[in-house]
Amino acid sequence: MSTRSFVSSCSIRSAFSAAMSAMYRTEVPAYGTLMNIVARVNTAMLDADPALKRRLEETDSLERVSEERHGAIRLGTAAELAMMRRVFAVMGMFPVGYYDLSEAGVPVHSTAFRPVGDAALKRNPFRVFTSLLRLDLIADEALRAEAETILHKRKIFTASAAELTEKAEQQGGLDADDAKRFVAEVLETFRWHNQANVDLAMYKRLHDAHRLIADVVSFKGPHINHLTPRTLDIDEVQRLMPEYGIAPKAVVEGPPSRRCAILLRQTSFKALEEAVSFQDADGTWQQGTHTARFGEIESRGIALTPKGRGLYDKLLTGSRKIVRPAADGSNARAYEKALADAFVPFPDSWAEIRDQGLGYFRYSLTPKGQSTIAPADVSIDQLVADGLVCFDPIVYEDFLPVSAAGIFQSNLGDEAAQDFTANPNQQRFERDLGASVLNEFDHYAGIEAQSIAECRALLTAAQAAE
Repeated sequence: MSTRSFVSSCSIRSAFSAAMSAMYRTEVPAYGTLMNIVARVNTAMLDADPALKRRLEETDSLERVSEERHGAIRLGTAAELAMMRRVFAVMGMFPVGYYDLSEAGVPVHSTAFRPVGDAALKRNPFRVFTSLLRLDLIADEALRAEAETILHKRKIFTASAAELTEKAEQQGGLDADDAKRFVAEVLETFRWHNQANVDLAMYKRLHDAHRLIADVVSFKGPHINHLTPRTLDIDEVQRLMPEYGIAPKAVVEGPPSRRCAILLRQTSFKALEEAVSFQDADGTWQQGTHTARFGEIESRGIALTPKGRGLYDKLLTGSRKIVRPAADGSNARAYEKALADAFVPFPDSWAEIRDQGLGYFRYSLTPKGQSTIAPADVSIDQLVADGLVCFDPIVYEDFLPVSAAGIFQSNLGDEAAQDFTANPNQQRFERDLGASVLNEFDHYAGIEAQSIAECRALLTAAQAAE
């Protein structure tokens, strides 16, 4: 019988997240500056609001805020997506949600690989928003065929990364030495390469079709194009960035600033223009540049129910019918006003959001509830009204397609915002992935239901013991 011990998937994920952050800080020095700004703002927020700090401590959420990151990559083939799913599974990360970005002029569809259990999220909530290029949306058939040929020739994973992934699958985990090797080998997939795998002429053709297409097809692998820390006050980070020599995008993506934050708000600094070498057919190298990688910051609020998400989508659509944000920021103030005005109907207190069934909450016993016996058939609303149970918003762990597209476009340039007909194809995406994506609403509803069940069990435990 084997006594071999394996490293937990959470530990592997934490090690990989730290390695990725260190690598990106070296590749994109402004990311380090961004981390400093976020740390300053988060510390100031917690110092100014002891009640917020205390509640984060009580719900075991304080440490995860400073450690929280999400990254983003773009893949080119179904085989790359399927293998990436297997790699992330070793880290305890699974595909949640399907996102169609074609409706916003970006030729990809996506999922988010992330931990799904409450304990795993608290340990390390690292996520990677993973997009697959939609070659079928390239209008030029010849260019589409050439792009497909280029993508199928490349290998984005090292042989050792593939070997260790298979080993983890076969034996149910990796020991400490293998886990360390796995992190190092997989990191190579996300590393920046300044030599393109196409010549300059092909790069320009791909670039003219869409800048994102050029970013996916022209390189050896899916370099991480941003890492995103979480802030407790994104408006303050947005205000401070210019003081640190960083130019933020014109508007914060997502809902407007509110007392009770909902879903996800994101901003970023402009993408870097980086030197790239292109090799011609005769072997000579030509110098050029590529713009793709940028810094991003996020602020997370409550996960919304289908009813709440429906209201959010309706209000966001309404605001954009009045003012659609321009990539150059020329109408930023008008857009922010239209957005704030449009969201007035969305309640801005936790009690109202809960009463109207718009958001998901985690329930726990109050001090009074901890010393009280209650019948099993009392409703959760009555338990709250009686002061036996309190509720906290469940953090939204996922993404917003319109916001993601807004970040992409602001960093790809005005000319990148092309029109594609909305063309979701979740069935095809899941076939390429080799698995179904998890439904985010079911996941949050399950967390809420489990917390209610735990409250009931505690309230009736003393009664059962009598």
